[in-house]
Amino acid sequence: MSLMSVEQLTKRYQSATVVDHISFQLEPGKCVALLGPNGAGKTTTLRMLAGFISPTEGEIHFNEDQFTYDNRHHVGYLPQYPVFHNWMTGEEFLMYVGQLAYLSKDEAKSKAHELLDLVRLSDDKQKRIGKFSGGMKQRLGIAQALMHDPKLVILDEPVSSLDPIGRREVLNLIRELKKDATILFSTHILNDAEEVSDDILLLNQGKLLKQGSIEDIHNQQDTKTIYLAFQDEPKFIEERLKEIDTVFNVTREHRDFVVAVHDVNDARAQLLTMIQSEGWALTKFEIAKSSLEDIFIKAVSE
Repeated sequence: MSLMSVEQLTKRYQSATVVDHISFQLEPGKCVALLGPNGAGKTTTLRMLAGFISPTEGEIHFNEDQFTYDNRHHVGYLPQYPVFHNWMTGEEFLMYVGQLAYLSKDEAKSKAHELLDLVRLSDDKQKRIGKFSGGMKQRLGIAQALMHDPKLVILDEPVSSLDPIGRREVLNLIRELKKDATILFSTHILNDAEEVSDDILLLNQGKLLKQGSIEDIHNQQDTKTIYLAFQDEPKFIEERLKEIDTVFNVTREHRDFVVAVHDVNDARAQLLTMIQSEGWALTKFEIAKSSLEDIFIKAVSE
């Protein structure tokens, strides 16, 4: 059973459609990256899922229950630009958040200490937030999103404004959190998505272009190209390669032969058999893999 089901979710502001009839499911225990260029509708989507704004059309279901406007008991949320009371300590801030979520003072203090340890801020719990680094503030923000034990943690661009050290701290924390929680985070930094997420949702101009596991999307989008190079170029090599039934095109790229195929596995077996039987001195055999960046650029350009 999915944790959350989204059906035909739409948001319009006057004549502008910001999110356009998107549908997807979030599975329990997965880390999902919501990808898209600036202005794609990512933040609007996350704010609807968190219950901060109402959709124009569509439905959001949490398990079997209708998702209503006030869903604070289901969702932990970290906005792209979190605001803190800089005069508070980290401990005071989390206790304040916990009591807003209807925890008793003792419960809030116990939970605050637990989460400060999780986000590796225990040694700084008495430090004023105004003296925190950017990475420390984001980790504190993630801790506040977890104070009420939500089923779904939503993070809006959690690393976009951080330096490399802060970015690495937050990515490592996300990697740890996904062991115990369902995480949905938006980003336009594709390497981060590929590093920590299980599934992706690719949004552009309010439309959901692709969704699924990173492995499945790679398999769907791979260019099915094999690069070959030889120590001494065999005669009539291009004509011979085209004799293989799964090969449909052969071109040159510097010293490489670029072989476009219908079926990579079949082509690999037939090519290696031909190369061995002919005694060609092979120096390169490389199967091209589309990067997530390649897939992203292709999808938003179509």
